[in-house]
Amino acid sequence: MNDAELQTWVEQISLNSFGIAFRHRARFNSRLRTTGGRYFMKTHDIEINPAQLDNFGRDEVERIIKHELCHYHLHLAKRGYRHRDPEFKALLAKVGGSRYCQSLPGSSKRRTLPYRYHLICEACGMTYPRKRKVDTHKYRCGKCSGSLKQYKLKEQV
Repeated sequence: MNDAELQTWVEQISLNSFGIAFRHRARFNSRLRTTGGRYFMKTHDIEINPAQLDNFGRDEVERIIKHELCHYHLHLAKRGYRHRDPEFKALLAKVGGSRYCQSLPGSSKRRTLPYRYHLICEACGMTYPRKRKVDTHKYRCGKCSGSLKQYKLKEQV
């Protein structure tokens, strides 16, 4: 599917589900990683993650489009368009849009880094695992206020 087909699909969903025409631009954005789509308040354009279509099919992307169209129509009507607003939640439930998109396979691996350092209190032995190096002169133990010493863990192969 290309951007022109997505544009007509979004226009059709807008007319069928909301009864209002979509008069702005819809396009795919392959740089999106953690979200299924997004709505731009300044330009009123919508971007959709093409990986959602590849991995989960047209039904899931249609729910994402409905989610973004809820933002679009409520924002243009000067009503509550944010996720926490009751008007947004009610419209989303009415049209059958998804509240959250499904996680893409392999996307959670990039976020987790192993702990590389341990801070150990010299007084009580309390340990604090850390992913980044810390200036131990600025911090004290949260349990006994003792001084901390930093140790680098051996790298896992």
